[in-house]
Amino acid sequence: MTVAEIKKLLGNEKLVIGTDRVLKNLKLGKIEKVFLSSNCNSGTVADVKQYASFEEVTVEELDMPNDELGVFCKKPFSVSIIGILR
Repeated sequence: MTVAEIKKLLGNEKLVIGTDRVLKNLKLGKIEKVFLSSNCNSGTVADVKQYASFEEVTVEELDMPNDELGVFCKKPFSVSIIGILR
């Protein structure tokens, strides 16, 4: 379900890719759901879960490492975090 969700939103403006952008929007309360790669930095995971708990945002950990997630998102770099805007 999660991979299909991301695939459906790839060309959409509602998809936010990258740690800094996702955390910024999470702090502003603009994120609905967050996807984390399997090898995401543990400090980043703690930050995301903390901010997500304030806004009751769903956080899903994928079983895909960041390099594969980058390829899946058609990016020439690794992607650790993806957020979906409200």
